[in-house]
Amino acid sequence: MKHFSNIIIGFGKAGKTLAGTLAKHGEEVLIIEKDPNMYGGTCINVACLPTKNMIINAHRGIEYEVALKKKNALTAMLRNKNYHKVADLQEATVLTATAEFLDDHTVRVSDNSGQETLIADRIFINTGATPIWPNIDGLLASKHVYSSTDLLVKDKQLKELVILGSGPIGLEFASMYAQFGSHVTIIDKSSKILGHFEPEIAEQAKNDLEEDGVSFLLESNLTGVNGTLNGVTLTISTPKGIKNIQADGLLVATGRKANVTDLHLERTSIKTGSHGEILVNDILETDAKDVYALGDVNGGPQFTYISLDDWRIMANHLYGDKTRSRLNRPVFANTIFLNPAISSVGKTEAQLNEAGIDYKVLKMPAASVPKTQVIGNPRGNYKALIDPQTHQILGTTIYAEESFETINIISLAMQNHLSAETLRDQIYTHPTMTEALNDLFDQI
Repeated sequence: MKHFSNIIIGFGKAGKTLAGTLAKHGEEVLIIEKDPNMYGGTCINVACLPTKNMIINAHRGIEYEVALKKKNALTAMLRNKNYHKVADLQEATVLTATAEFLDDHTVRVSDNSGQETLIADRIFINTGATPIWPNIDGLLASKHVYSSTDLLVKDKQLKELVILGSGPIGLEFASMYAQFGSHVTIIDKSSKILGHFEPEIAEQAKNDLEEDGVSFLLESNLTGVNGTLNGVTLTISTPKGIKNIQADGLLVATGRKANVTDLHLERTSIKTGSHGEILVNDILETDAKDVYALGDVNGGPQFTYISLDDWRIMANHLYGDKTRSRLNRPVFANTIFLNPAISSVGKTEAQLNEAGIDYKVLKMPAASVPKTQVIGNPRGNYKALIDPQTHQILGTTIYAEESFETINIISLAMQNHLSAETLRDQIYTHPTMTEALNDLFDQI
């Protein structure tokens, strides 16, 4: 039985970065990844980077097949770079194999050459998340039903695409495919999209998606899938009755859950939550001593930058002053990459009203920012909520070009308790989208 000081299961953002940190401190580390196409994790292979590359190229008017080749080249380059970033470290070893627990600190690994049992002082689980497949008649029987991972490698563009789910993944693929020229239909049981965003901005985003070629069947349920030779026939229960539609393919985007099935956690002291997530304390330790869970698998926000912050917490716990935890994460934003992107940070009006917090609303159309005219996309709006007394920023939603950059400045200001006047009075380069902050906060 081989012994390791540290074993990391999963080559995701937190895991690969932690492997480098452990090696830097002279510690032996084995990182196990079952899929050679996933070196580097979800983000660079099947999520953030490839999808954003496809979205950007769609906005540039590049044809689908050409965009796909560009995406594949990017992903292959990043995967190889990430593999060698760990494998080339003297103290680190990368093993391509499946892993399952035998007890809290014993792992059995399997590959084509056989099985081996390993034991470790510390184990870090970084296996990410996997798509949720709802129980719908015929869903898994058709070869024209896809997860987002499947659709990212589809060699031919689907001209008629149906998407089940209007969450971030569903909306991003809808916007992307619409930009490529496909007609997209979104099915969702909710009465509106972007329910956690400011409602007037969510409604504008929906109208823009419809203008781009996206149709919505809201308050509707997909009840049956019948695979055909070239696509699918879908049976949908809508407020107006049963509807049957034909499509080239169906994307299932109904969320993701912790990827723990193959780990056999039932053999350990590790506890899981109601959605299968691994339960951890504020420093990411499970109920098994010296066994930790990082990234999407631990039930936190499913963003690669949160996985990276999990690494910061872990590194601080192992080698720092032990002050970092999930309780004191910095303020962070989120973005859905539509046309344009929609980004938010902090509270919405609804949340502030529910909490009984007083606020002042500042609004501004994106079209008033000169850079939107330069880019050629004046869609969108800015909305900020500030404390009427201190002028601290309580929350902001930006639906505009380059919102994903501008929102980070808002996050930084909120984290450091800067007043809105600080952003209002700053000198920004021109023409940039950041200049919007001069005018937005001039309304104080």
